Amino acid sequence: MPNETVLQIDLPGVQKIKSGKVREIFDLGDRLLLVATDRISAFDVIMPNGIPRKGQVLTQISHFWFEKFANMVPNHLLAGADDPLPPVLQPFARTLARRSMIVKKAKPLAIECIVRGYLSGSGWKEYQKSQSVCGIPLPDGLKESAELPEPLFTPSTKAQSGHDENISFEQAEAIVGKDIARQARDLSLKIYNAGRDYARQRGIIIADTKFEFGISDGQLILIDEVLTPDSSRFWPADQYEPGRSQPSFDKQFVRDYLETLDWNKTPPGPILPPDVVAKTSAKYLEAYERLTGRNL
Repeated sequence: MPNETVLQIDLPGVQKIKSGKVREIFDLGDRLLLVATDRISAFDVIMPNGIPRKGQVLTQISHFWFEKFANMVPNHLLAGADDPLPPVLQPFARTLARRSMIVKKAKPLAIECIVRGYLSGSGWKEYQKSQSVCGIPLPDGLKESAELPEPLFTPSTKAQSGHDENISFEQAEAIVGKDIARQARDLSLKIYNAGRDYARQRGIIIADTKFEFGISDGQLILIDEVLTPDSSRFWPADQYEPGRSQPSFDKQFVRDYLETLDWNKTPPGPILPPDVVAKTSAKYLEAYERLTGRNL
């Protein structure tokens, strides 16, 4: 199964409590099992076919960062990437190989913690209209993909359906409380800066990212995934050129292909052709190899 495309995961006898765009979450009693499938979404629509090994890449990159930042911020990991599975999961070892994490239960914050280091995506669109990003004023004359004077913390809501909405820091404080909001902001910026500096040395620019935090035993901890090609914009540093959109390590081939179709960006998504799947899989694997210095 290591090189097969895994779109759906069920573990008979183990309760599945949630199925997201990419991850399946199972209840292990006092712990959770997170399993990353190879599903891929674009424009909030899950495609009918996936990207081989994508789930392994997301999981192993997250393991890498969780371990790297363990002294900076507590996280939800309860087992290392190479630790043996508990007995109840041993029958599914082949299915779960390199794509699963056993984690603490935590109450997720009701906000997304977004850090932007470069002017891209919705931030660039807003800047062109109002010279600001999420309401934060910026200097004039910045180009698309320009590095910002300093990284910005731009929280958003968590939409149950449709798109998340950007909110001000004051709104974030009202939702989660002043102390938690400030902790989340300070940790998000600290982790982003450390990850950005590390990745840059390995030829990857992390343009922006989304962190998830939760409360466990009264403590704020880092949860979900960390600085992956799904939660961040990864750009190849050797091709970086402000003034245009950048090539990337994530879903670019998928999005570019979908933009050529007569498709209204609502379900069902079209089947992705083999060359788009292969190129996207190669980019995910390259991101893992560059960051970690290891082959998956």
